[in-house]
Amino acid sequence: MSGKKRILVDESEWYRAQRAAQDLKRVRRDVPRLLEEVRRRTEADQARTRAALEERARRTEKALSGLAADTRRLERDTGRRLREQSERLHQELRGTADRLERDTRARLEEQRTALERELAAERDQRRRDIAGLTGRIDELAGNRDRAAAAARNWIADGATMAGLIETTLPHERHAPGRLDRLRLDLETARRNNDSGHYEAALPLAQRAYLDLSELRFDIEHRELERRLAQETTTEALVLVETLITQNEVRPVTGPDGQPLAGAELDVDHWSEGELEELRAQVAGLLSRAGDDTTTAAEQRELAVEAAEMERRLGEIVDRAGMRLLASQLRVNLADSVAGTLSDIGGYELVDGEYEDEDERRPFHAVLEHLNGNKIVVQVLPAPEGETGQVLRLLSYDYDTASERELRDRAEAVRLALGEEGHPAGALGSEPGVPEPEAADLDRFRKGAASPHERPAGGAA
Repeated sequence: MSGKKRILVDESEWYRAQRAAQDLKRVRRDVPRLLEEVRRRTEADQARTRAALEERARRTEKALSGLAADTRRLERDTGRRLREQSERLHQELRGTADRLERDTRARLEEQRTALERELAAERDQRRRDIAGLTGRIDELAGNRDRAAAAARNWIADGATMAGLIETTLPHERHAPGRLDRLRLDLETARRNNDSGHYEAALPLAQRAYLDLSELRFDIEHRELERRLAQETTTEALVLVETLITQNEVRPVTGPDGQPLAGAELDVDHWSEGELEELRAQVAGLLSRAGDDTTTAAEQRELAVEAAEMERRLGEIVDRAGMRLLASQLRVNLADSVAGTLSDIGGYELVDGEYEDEDERRPFHAVLEHLNGNKIVVQVLPAPEGETGQVLRLLSYDYDTASERELRDRAEAVRLALGEEGHPAGALGSEPGVPEPEAADLDRFRKGAASPHERPAGGAA
């Protein structure tokens, strides 16, 4: 004879209906507030970037003033076009509400395409500009004095450009070792010139300068790409962090889709801390995104993770909401069982409590008959990956109760649940006898005395 009966209450339809009514997976997006918060949170980073660019432009202009007239004009034109390109790309990314609804990876791909297009156009223009400078070497052939003077100018301009790159650009980040190699070429040109090999020194000096100029151009573009990716990734992560804050507390809606007065969903509580864990992970990604050593490729990877974090936020909110609703369902099921057992057997509800007074845990109810018999109703969440609830009926009969009587009683409960809209699976029995402590719900209550601490003669 088994005093432990088990029924799986299938609530899959109920879960589907509740998800549809609550729309839990749809993360709340208060777009005007999101825009304002993202602007506020990224303003300091953008100000820091602008200040760094302005300082670099000042130092660049000072260095360029020491170049020969033709090379100075070439570099200033390149610098101006780079600044215009940077501002144009930033403007395209800035200030539109629809960007919050677009996929971050798509926006980064648009950036990369735009940069490649701009880079190709800029390289074509530089080739035309450089052709005008390099075409004059043949005119100096055979004129040692003019060749020597021209070589000295190119060497001086090369040294100026090398110093500019070293002091203003992150060359080791984007082109490790390349500056040192070009300085060696420049030094070789200097030695040739000092030794009187002017015609050999001139093309080498000019080539070294132009390679240094190209290096500056490449680094500027790589840094622009990194900054744009950093800005977009940071914005995407700040957006997720803001959405986490906006969804910390959600309204609970009724069957009509309207919020229930006084009913709120504390997402972190009902997600068992998953929301705060996600917030910490986003903060870690933001720290990496804000690190200037993080490359453009790594920024793009972080942006993919930002999209994944937003998806996970929706899942966490959904899981938390369903746990809250399932918690109430456990009470409702216990109440239904109590009503059925009252009708068919004269049992009355005398106590009810969640494990550890925690609504996220199983619900226990104690029913008692006038003759002293007890039934403990336990409503537990279904195993992981399943929907519904597991109902356990633990019978403590002091008079004789046959296995048939126990099964008939449990079967009546199962049928009554089905009639009330809670489809239940087949009735099952568990081996053994009910645990003696199962009827003592004080063990779940904080501050309640344990059975060993109660005074003699106290309530059992």
